[in-house]
Amino acid sequence: MKDDEQQSLFKDARVIIFILAILGSIIFIHPGYSSEEGFTTNLNYGLDLEGGSWLQLKLQGAVAQLEGDSGLLVKEIVNINLAEDVEIISVDESTDDISVTFTSDSVLTNNQMDQVGVGQTTISRSNNVTTVIVHSSRETLISTYLADSLKAEVLPTLVSDGVEYEIRTAITQEELEELMAKVGGSITTDINGDAIYKEGVTTETRDMTKEILSDKLNSLGLKDIPVKTVGDDYILIDFAGIDLATAKNIAEKPGKFEIRIITQGNESEHVLYGDEIESVSIVGYQEDSGQWYVPFTLTDAGALSLQKVAIETGATQDPMSHNLVMYLDDNEVYSAPLSYSAAQRLETTPIYSWQASTGPEDESRTQAEELQIHLRAGALPVNVELMGSGHVDATLGQQFKTQAVIAGLLALLAVAFVVFTKYHKPAILIPMVSTSISEVIMILGFASAIGWQLDLASIAGIIAAIGTGIDHLVIITDEVLYEGKLPPRKVYLSRITKAFAIIFAASATTIIAMSPLVVMGFGALKGFAITTIVGVLIGILIARPVYGKVIHEVLAAENTADAE
Repeated sequence: MKDDEQQSLFKDARVIIFILAILGSIIFIHPGYSSEEGFTTNLNYGLDLEGGSWLQLKLQGAVAQLEGDSGLLVKEIVNINLAEDVEIISVDESTDDISVTFTSDSVLTNNQMDQVGVGQTTISRSNNVTTVIVHSSRETLISTYLADSLKAEVLPTLVSDGVEYEIRTAITQEELEELMAKVGGSITTDINGDAIYKEGVTTETRDMTKEILSDKLNSLGLKDIPVKTVGDDYILIDFAGIDLATAKNIAEKPGKFEIRIITQGNESEHVLYGDEIESVSIVGYQEDSGQWYVPFTLTDAGALSLQKVAIETGATQDPMSHNLVMYLDDNEVYSAPLSYSAAQRLETTPIYSWQASTGPEDESRTQAEELQIHLRAGALPVNVELMGSGHVDATLGQQFKTQAVIAGLLALLAVAFVVFTKYHKPAILIPMVSTSISEVIMILGFASAIGWQLDLASIAGIIAAIGTGIDHLVIITDEVLYEGKLPPRKVYLSRITKAFAIIFAASATTIIAMSPLVVMGFGALKGFAITTIVGVLIGILIARPVYGKVIHEVLAAENTADAE
């Protein structure tokens, strides 16, 4: 009879799922031991458990609503790009399409005006005077003027009360006022007379910067570096297991990636930003030339831009005098001329697939690998400024880890003591404690599977899940017990149904209460909420049903023993 009961227990689908979940969790955790490292696992630990460093970065930028004189805007833009002092003849702002007419004594070409990038132009020349009619919009003129003046991206966005300009570089309100005053403009004011200006960037730019920075840092081979945002201006990065000097060095690498081409002397012209790099392949070695290289592919816009600038600057005719230079945060990371074959091909067609060669030496391979990371990550929309940093000693981190384990064990022992005091039956205590331990294993297995970093808050969430789990197991046990024994089947089914109804209601309440912390929480609050929710879900979906089955078999065995 007992063998039949055990056989039926292990044939139960809930028990099979439970066993598979435990085995899968152990595989993901992958516990091991080595003489050098001691006890090892695949678990990722956060800064407070592993030790390491943290950095606080500020996104540099400003958002404002602006106005300016269309004629003066065109005059300044042409002067900045072509070094031509033109005379404004007329400005027509009667429609959304602004028309600005100016004259110049110099010969201006369509290619030159296309390079200025203010819109469609019509050019005519008579009596040694060039007349140019520009068709554009106020948004284009203001954003182009600011972009050319500040050497930064400026994005106009239509908002409910006008047009908002996001300036992706550091600029104060006073500096912006001074810049707009040159074109007869200013910062727009609201109904209270306050300037519509905000230091920082938009939420979209902040999130984009976070994602690119996260990809960049984690592509360095460091495990799961969490990148968190605070408001629209700040990013926090935890470098678990990394000293402060190394963390600062790593944080300085990600940045604004740009490719420029040398025109003459030390002067250069912009070709493309990192977001025009479509894909990057692994570092390779050319046997013929003996060169390490990084293959990468450009987008349509990037390939066309490179061809256009190469032709305009003369790089296709004399490639050795016009290096392609790659910059990261305005620091040169690579420079090399076009190959003669590439230069000749660019005369007639854009090139999408490129190879950046670094040299034949062993250190050239390292340079190629570093360049691969820069190319793969793309460009940060804005530059960042280091605002704060700190270090948690690794020894202290190990102490926290040990204390967290001890706290968990003490919590489990305390729960076991209370349960034994209540029931005085090892046959109930052992399955209950074993179920709690299995839940911890499954939570850790889940964390290891998704690469979640465990910190003190996560450990606290696991301990909270243990407490919640024991509450549910006590409810199941109390409902199932009838005068200390297993009740008749009809009564048992009624009581177990009632127990799980209570458990599901309580679990739903916990999940609903914790959900806002997952969405709105930050740092420790988010980690605590996630581990608590995961623990509750694992309990009600996997562990609790199995415990209900096991406790039934335990009480049935007691009834059989008493009957004998």
